[in-house]
Amino acid sequence: MSKIKQTKIPAIIDEDGLIKIAVKQGVIENEFNWKLVRERDGLVNESKEIKWLEWNEDGTFKSEHSEPAVGRSLLMSPFNRYFTWQTTTITEIVEQKENYIKFKTKNSNYELWQLKD
Repeated sequence: MSKIKQTKIPAIIDEDGLIKIAVKQGVIENEFNWKLVRERDGLVNESKEIKWLEWNEDGTFKSEHSEPAVGRSLLMSPFNRYFTWQTTTITEIVEQKENYIKFKTKNSNYELWQLKD
């Protein structure tokens, strides 16, 4: 008979009664500086930090940036195997101003707000 290894994962219940796990390990963030909304269904994703990723023609990673541009994808933190969201590449920047950008990707339209510096 083989032993089953059990892993304990720290969990908390927030003020809304939602269970949040592994905050200390960076799996779930509890502070948000960015809010992304997908136009077609109103899906909301929030993260502490963001990165803009650039890709080679063969689809492999090329570089990361702090600013959006056509051809880049948005990656929302945490920046580990548990990242919350990554868009397909930007095809058009519709509107951009301080703390806000509206952009189109290959398959969706998004609005991104910076909530805090």
